[in-house]
Amino acid sequence: MHVYKFPFDIQSCNLSFKSVVHSVEEIELEQYLNSSKITEGSNELMRTQYEWLFINMKVKSLTDNYFGFYQSTIIYTVTMKRRSALYIINFMLPVLFFLCLDLASFLISDSGGEKLSFKVTVLLAVTVLQLILNEILPTSSNRVPLIAVYCIGTFGLMMLSLLETTVVMNLRGRDSVSQNNEAEKNHSRNEDCEDKRGKVSFRNSFRDVNKLIPSASICDVSNGEIPSEQLPAAKEGSSNQLMEDFEKLSDELRELVKTLTLFLNLRKEDEKPGYWNRKTKTINKVFLIFYVIAATLFLVFMFFSWNSED
Repeated sequence: MHVYKFPFDIQSCNLSFKSVVHSVEEIELEQYLNSSKITEGSNELMRTQYEWLFINMKVKSLTDNYFGFYQSTIIYTVTMKRRSALYIINFMLPVLFFLCLDLASFLISDSGGEKLSFKVTVLLAVTVLQLILNEILPTSSNRVPLIAVYCIGTFGLMMLSLLETTVVMNLRGRDSVSQNNEAEKNHSRNEDCEDKRGKVSFRNSFRDVNKLIPSASICDVSNGEIPSEQLPAAKEGSSNQLMEDFEKLSDELRELVKTLTLFLNLRKEDEKPGYWNRKTKTINKVFLIFYVIAATLFLVFMFFSWNSED
């Protein structure tokens, strides 16, 4: 059987009549009616037709040389067409509906796993239909049937859609992991800033105590407890100590300002959407356009292939 255009295929069957042992001189077979009258008579005799629809019957007579002598032969060619409505409703339309469902799945958000599970379910449904197709089609065929190409092409488009969804979810997961890491870094930086602020306040209080020490020594000198020779040395030591404390304080303030600036910049960046989230939106738009164009071209190709006279 030629099932290349299944279920829109047309089959022909040849019925040959001839004598096995008698030559044309002994038995000559001739047709009683022509092809048109035989077709009309067959249509009148047929009351019910199931899967196959009778089209016409052709008859021809010829004389061939078999085994050294000529024999008369009559060949009746019966042409039938398969009724395709049942296959269209039960097989081809469900595959097309699954393709439309896979196309509509682009409206589902990529944040959860619902989109991925939905696409896998649709892909498994098409796989089940392919198993049913293997039972319908005959095992012997000279070419790959178009309906098999139809199923494989639909399956391939859905598989590409599933792979694209997997890649997009992977990129979104990578973006969320990076955002969590940045949040942990910001939290640790906040703790470091609080520690530095505590250290600065402690050093400031300690520096206030140091400022009180020289004045106390001067008061002690006025009371006669410290010799007058140590007064200039005490003043000089206190001024050097103040300069060192001032330099340390200025360095710590610079570090604190840098830390706060970095923290504020990170907070501003966190308020913006992630890098991979923006990229996945672009990927979804580009793949949706490609998917629609590829599916449309594929369906148009299948339509013209089924309608071509081959």
